[in-house]
Amino acid sequence: MARSSSGIVAGLTAAALAAVGFLAYQASANAPETLGKPKQDSSAATPQHPKDKADPNAVPAASGSGERVVYSLGTDQVWLVGGDNKAQRSFKVTPSTVDPQPGEYAVTTRSGSVVGSDGVPIEHVVRFANADGVAIGFSAAVDGSMPKPDPSKKTGGIRQTRADGKAMWEFATVGTTVYVVP
Repeated sequence: MARSSSGIVAGLTAAALAAVGFLAYQASANAPETLGKPKQDSSAATPQHPKDKADPNAVPAASGSGERVVYSLGTDQVWLVGGDNKAQRSFKVTPSTVDPQPGEYAVTTRSGSVVGSDGVPIEHVVRFANADGVAIGFSAAVDGSMPKPDPSKKTGGIRQTRADGKAMWEFATVGTTVYVVP
């Protein structure tokens, strides 16, 4: 009796995970075109140098102002920046295969836990852009892994550690500015 009961639970769990993954995909595919588009900013056209070599935690120049998330495509680094323009936390990430264009975005949606586009269960998902039909956001794998994504697949998950994912989740609510620099 216990054996068939655990099989039913496993089947229901798998079905629930598949449904949540499908709904997350459907939500990102049906989002309005204007969500996650970079705002036009004159500073986006100027070359941006990732960070001050004297201070590895220094926030990149020309990355906006005020409370925001800054993501450097060139160094795969993220800064959670407070209203005083100082980094509250800085950490490395593993990039996705699809990058957002440099510019200013805003957090559009969040999910506590879903299955990523690569099939890995993830948590603390903070989405801010769409590119090439792919939703782009920060997330942490539930198993703590941060492998390089398969370059043959279009994925938008920028992976971070679970601790960094929790910090991002607490910091970046819907509407929070995300500034992407080269």
